[in-house]
Amino acid sequence: MPLRHLTPRDQHLFWQYGRGADVPVHEPLVHRAIERHAIAHPHAVAAEHHGATLTYGELDRYAGALAARLVREGVRPGDRVGLFARRSIPMLVGLFAVLKAGAAYVPQDIGRTPPARLADIVRTARTRVILTQKEHLPRVPLPGGHRLIALDDPAPYAPGPVPPPLPPHPDDGCCVLFAPGTTGRRPHGVQLTHRNLANLLLTEPGGLGIRPGDRVAQLLGIASGPAAWEILGCLTHGATLAIRGTDTGAAARTATVLIATPAVLSGIDPADWPHLRTVAVTGEPCPRPLADRWSGRAALLHCRGPALATTMGRRTPATGRPLPNSTVYVLGADRRPLPIGETGEVWAGGDCVPAGCLGGEALNAERYAPDPFLGAGRTMFRTGGLGRWTPDGHLEHVGRLTDRPLPRLAGERTVTVPR
Repeated sequence: MPLRHLTPRDQHLFWQYGRGADVPVHEPLVHRAIERHAIAHPHAVAAEHHGATLTYGELDRYAGALAARLVREGVRPGDRVGLFARRSIPMLVGLFAVLKAGAAYVPQDIGRTPPARLADIVRTARTRVILTQKEHLPRVPLPGGHRLIALDDPAPYAPGPVPPPLPPHPDDGCCVLFAPGTTGRRPHGVQLTHRNLANLLLTEPGGLGIRPGDRVAQLLGIASGPAAWEILGCLTHGATLAIRGTDTGAAARTATVLIATPAVLSGIDPADWPHLRTVAVTGEPCPRPLADRWSGRAALLHCRGPALATTMGRRTPATGRPLPNSTVYVLGADRRPLPIGETGEVWAGGDCVPAGCLGGEALNAERYAPDPFLGAGRTMFRTGGLGRWTPDGHLEHVGRLTDRPLPRLAGERTVTVPR
């Protein structure tokens, strides 16, 4: 019994504080949630960029044709497809098409990532098909036997025979996030599943209350976890994605929902966002003055967890509660639960746990372990953070491991939470 050493009170609070609400997820496959909106509201605007618009009906039609092309190229559930593109409407179509084909997309900003680094990612992710825009075709490293498809060429959307699709499973990959790194060093990518993303996007508070008629700003680099939250969080709820061009102000003037890092928030003025209702701040701790500045403009959610959120809260930048269908544990060095109020390592379990790292065998050994609390073959994830439960059941993040720092995941930063 893994809780036997605790007092009866702490055994009870271990589950009361550490288990998120059990909430049904109405659609465990992310792309199916988007398809529902395309069927119900085909003329609603899914995305805007540089004055161009794309409706949900057009998005579904174009992505369906490209998905058929990918299936004809041999793409199947469990495969990974490179999405080496700039922020744009064609990028959005390519992302949706990969999901429709049952595969996981591997996003990289083709304008920022060096070709040698892209080559490292192609090798690690074993992408046999890569999507990009025509102007960037020369930048894409293409090993023998790989296929390169231009997203803004009409040819990918030409009709053709459609092989019967193989439906993915909720535990199949949805996307793979690679951390920025040094060329020549083997990269590692965090594998997110449909279950991970659907659990965040289609339950609250991770759904951010997004609904049809909302406008979600798409400001972040496409290779990051928060960008997946921006894009898929918007589309799975039938809202409009305001894709940033060279003028951030164009998105700011109309957006109702914003997902951003503290670095992004510190560089923009809340007064320029007159319609903003909700801000989710993620990626690193939000300094209290910055949080106070933005909370006067909109409801501010503090999100913690590498790649995707594990806890979310409104009270202070350093506290939160577990997401639905997820668990959070504060453990000692022997991986035994600590009494309420004691500081220890923060581990996470349940549906928020990623499927492991590509190219990171040592990282997998450090970060993942069998979950003795949920059992049934479940896995728990070592976040690398330190925390403790407050008396009223909030997880207070108090810093990171310093005696033996863990290797970092894609998009994760080593930080210390201000006290």
